[in-house]
Amino acid sequence: MMISIPDDLLAQLDAEAKARCTSRSALIAQAARREISLPNSARIDELLDAARAALADTGSWSAADLVREQRASH
Repeated sequence: MMISIPDDLLAQLDAEAKARCTSRSALIAQAARREISLPNSARIDELLDAARAALADTGSWSAADLVREQRASH
């Protein structure tokens, strides 16, 4: 497999791999695995939009109001 990496980034990778006592390939593989495991931001935005739409008709409220109501009921 061949990939292209800018020379300045390659130098940073090599320095970091040396500092971690690992290989360039291992460092790149670790970074790729971490990146792939991150949540999909577009999907998170879709879920947030759906949640906002579901709550749109619930009216206005604030956390402070909820705490006051709970304290008053006890």
